[in-house]
Amino acid sequence: MTAQPRENLSGLDLRAEIERLRKERNAVILAHYYQKPELQDLADFVGDSLELSKKAAATDADVIAFCGVKFMADTAKILSPDKIVVLPDLDAGCSLEDSCPPEKFRAFREAHPDHIALTYINCSTEVKALSDVIVTSSSAETILAQIPKDQKIIFGPDRHLGGYLNRKFDRDMLLWPGVCIVHEAFSETELLKLMEQHPGAPVAAHPECPPHIVDHADYVGSTSGILQYAKTTESDTLIVATEPHIIHQMELALPEKNFIGAPGADGNCNCNICPYMALNTMEKLYIALRDLEPRIEIEEGLRLKAKQSLDKMIEMASGTIGKGDLGRA
Repeated sequence: MTAQPRENLSGLDLRAEIERLRKERNAVILAHYYQKPELQDLADFVGDSLELSKKAAATDADVIAFCGVKFMADTAKILSPDKIVVLPDLDAGCSLEDSCPPEKFRAFREAHPDHIALTYINCSTEVKALSDVIVTSSSAETILAQIPKDQKIIFGPDRHLGGYLNRKFDRDMLLWPGVCIVHEAFSETELLKLMEQHPGAPVAAHPECPPHIVDHADYVGSTSGILQYAKTTESDTLIVATEPHIIHQMELALPEKNFIGAPGADGNCNCNICPYMALNTMEKLYIALRDLEPRIEIEEGLRLKAKQSLDKMIEMASGTIGKGDLGRA
C-alpha cells in the first residue's frame, strides 16, 4: 500500500522529525536530481539513480529512504539486500518501466534469440533479470564500445537513448519503443525561440530527449554529466533540456550563472516536471521513516538474476558511474 499522510501533520516540524528519525533508524536518505528542492536539501546524497544506490550500499546504514521512483528503490534493494529500503510513495513509477512489461520483453527476446539485451536501468527488476547488461546514460557509450559490431543487440526500453547511440556509433540495435514522458514533451519550436532569445548560450540535453532536441544540443549526457558540463562551460547562461529540478543543484553550485529550462509545447516547463518524482513529499518521507513502509521487497532468486546484469555493467564501465561521460553531441 502506498504511504499517504494518515493524520494531520501540520503541527509537526517535518525537517526536525525527519532528522530525528534518520538518527533513530540509522537511515541514509537519497534524493534523485529530479526531486523537489526541499528533499534534495535534506538528503545525505543527491545524484543519479545507480550512483545513489552504490553510495548507499557503501554505508553502514540499516535503512535506505529513496526519494526517487520505484525502479531506483528496487535497484538499491538489489545492491543492498540486508538493508531496509523504503520509497515514500509506491505510486512513484516511470513511464519507461511501464512501457516494457516483463512478459512482453521476454517474448521479444525469444523472438530474437541471436540478440543480446542491452537494457537501460529505467526498467523493472523483472526486465533486469531478463537482460544481459544494464546501462545508464553515463555508462552506455563505454559499454557499447566493448561489444563487437557484428553482435546483434536489443536495446530497451528507451528508443531515444537507443537511437542516439545507434547514430553516434553507427550501430543497428533493435529498439524497444518506450519513451520518457518528460523528455518527450520538449518542443523544438519553443527551444529554437529560446535559443534566439539567448544567442550563444549552449544547450545541454539528456539523451532521453527525441532527436529533434538532441540535434540542437552542444552537450548530451546524464543528469550528472549535465551538471558537470554546467560547471565547466565558460558561458554564463545554459539552456537545460532535462527535468528542471536539476537546475536547483546548478544554482547551488553556480549562483553566478543563469540556467534556463527548455520549454515544452506550451512554452513553459510545467509539462516537463516528472509527475512520478513529484509524488514524493516531506510528509510521505516522514511517514516512511516512521513506519518503515512502504518497503521494497524482492524475491531472492529474482534479485540475484537481476544483479547479474547490474554486475556486468559495473564490471564493464565502473569508472563511468555518475560521471556522465556521453560527451558532446
